[in-house]
Amino acid sequence: MSFEIKLPLFEGPFDLLLFFIQRDELDIHDIPIHTITKDFLDYLHHLEQMNVEVASEFILVAATLMRIKAKMLLPRPVLDEEGNEVDPREELVKHLLEYKKYKSVVDELSNMELARSQKESRGNIVRELKKLAEGNDVESELQDVDLYKLLKVYQRLMSRYEYEQNKPKHEVVQYPYTISGQRDYIIEKLQEAPRLSFEKLIAMEPNKIAVIFNFLSILDLLQMRQITMHLGEGFNNFWIEKIEEDLVTQDQNG
Repeated sequence: MSFEIKLPLFEGPFDLLLFFIQRDELDIHDIPIHTITKDFLDYLHHLEQMNVEVASEFILVAATLMRIKAKMLLPRPVLDEEGNEVDPREELVKHLLEYKKYKSVVDELSNMELARSQKESRGNIVRELKKLAEGNDVESELQDVDLYKLLKVYQRLMSRYEYEQNKPKHEVVQYPYTISGQRDYIIEKLQEAPRLSFEKLIAMEPNKIAVIFNFLSILDLLQMRQITMHLGEGFNNFWIEKIEEDLVTQDQNG
């Protein structure tokens, strides 16, 4: 059976499916998937022959129809948790019913919009629009410009320029330290002397950022088992020593 399809008739794939269902007087709850899939694919081929780009939603629905058709051809049905057979068309029917419901509402809203557009708000709209147009008339504004107004505008511009120039500027300076860099620095110092106190390490670079990075690097080296720590009495009183590789290997081998 041949039929002619006008492209502007269908706003989406579900609109096309509803057309086929209404045309053939089908039961939306018992859709013959084989027939409606064939009609849907024929429509897509019709679009391709006319060099019309097929929208992605049409391709998605076509794939869904073919997947449902394949499921219905399988000998083993899909069962739900209660052991009842699941109809592969159930999800498609649900979407079609939702689309049909919203489509009926859209027609009603379109009629309300048309009725509202034919009404005119209270007040003299023509006079208000004319007043607004006069207020935005550039030529009328230029006629009222004098030297005093130009000077005032110039003064405001200069004040804004000076304000922008004198605003405080914040510059972000990157710290000259890294955890890996300070680890190498500490190992290098331990090669010069077998024992290094934390107080001496602070004295080498007495600034807050260096102290933080050095302390974090010491913790990292302890976790990596490259150094050992000896605690003393008092505040920040501890020493670090480098662990020889032979000792580390023996400890790992147990």
